[in-house]
Amino acid sequence: MPKEVTRHISREIERELWARAAGRCEFAGCNRLLYVSPVTQERVNTAEKAHIYSFSKDGPRGWGLLNGDSALNSLSNLMLVCHDCHRTIDDDKDGSRYSVELLVEWKRQHEERVCIVTGISPDKKSHVVLYGANIGEERSPLQYVSAVEAMFPAWYPAEEKPVVLSMSCEHEDTTPEYWSTEERNLKAAFDRHIAPRIREEKCSHFSVFALAPQPLLTLLGSLFTDKIEAEVYQLHREPRTWRWQSHPEGFAFTVNRPLNYDYPPALIMSLSDRVAPERITSVLGDNVSIWEVTVNECHNDFMRSPAQLSTFRDVMRYLMVSIKEQHGQSTPLNVFPAMPVSCAVELGRIRTPKADMPWTIFDQNNKAGAFIRTITIPGGNNG
Repeated sequence: MPKEVTRHISREIERELWARAAGRCEFAGCNRLLYVSPVTQERVNTAEKAHIYSFSKDGPRGWGLLNGDSALNSLSNLMLVCHDCHRTIDDDKDGSRYSVELLVEWKRQHEERVCIVTGISPDKKSHVVLYGANIGEERSPLQYVSAVEAMFPAWYPAEEKPVVLSMSCEHEDTTPEYWSTEERNLKAAFDRHIAPRIREEKCSHFSVFALAPQPLLTLLGSLFTDKIEAEVYQLHREPRTWRWQSHPEGFAFTVNRPLNYDYPPALIMSLSDRVAPERITSVLGDNVSIWEVTVNECHNDFMRSPAQLSTFRDVMRYLMVSIKEQHGQSTPLNVFPAMPVSCAVELGRIRTPKADMPWTIFDQNNKAGAFIRTITIPGGNNG
């Protein structure tokens, strides 16, 4: 007589299944905790063990190449799920919607995610900071999930929810009211949400994801400073992700100095686009000493790796000292940015509040068809 197939699952396999799933439903998108009641939060086992290849040979997904209970009830053929998701899988009578291949992939992704998260060192907690402000008529598409994905496996969230600094402003960015309102809102949000976390010192690392006009990003960086541990991320266009990419070969920044230092200084950041000197003189007049930071090929997706961003910080620290030596600490520096968002934030972070010149940051405004004056960051002498 052939041996009867049973549903018996050994304690060893059940324990490992629970461990691999971290006590959560493995059905994609569910992730429900299976050891507490979703209503009362009392401790209760709500887990069920779903077969990927059906327990019944005539079930929706059949036995495939499996034969007998030792294979059907093996770890690789079981998913830890909640009751609702188990019913959803079993109600697919022909196995076309929830195929073996799909369930295997969901199980793999879930258990791999658990392995990554639990394998991170406890000192790798980081506060996720989201800051978005309108760029012209565009809205900032900041998403917490995509930000967290970019952090792994180097960092993982210190809290369940992100620190959101964004506020809504009804003014247009062509008006002084827009910049004064956004500056005030950003400083207030920083004091309310970031400063207390820094003072507590339980976890003082921050992962910054920001999409906003460049003057506001530089202001954000100046509030953080480089004394606070933070990693600033860059949204890439190809592929569309916040995750850092491989470092490009032969990359370097170039600093172009003015022909003379007799006039007030202006700094052009020709990185994501080339900024012609005529665009500066049309705003400030001809009597201006123009400094420039640029790269061989200016485009809006060149910032690919954290090593590039580190090099940018080094270049800018050296450059700011050079400009100050030539023009004096009390002389205002006019900054004309065309650069990636991560560079805009890091430009603010490298400031030395008590030693640097005052900065007046301009912004290219498409409606105005020119650079406009936006935000002034005081210097060490409160200039």
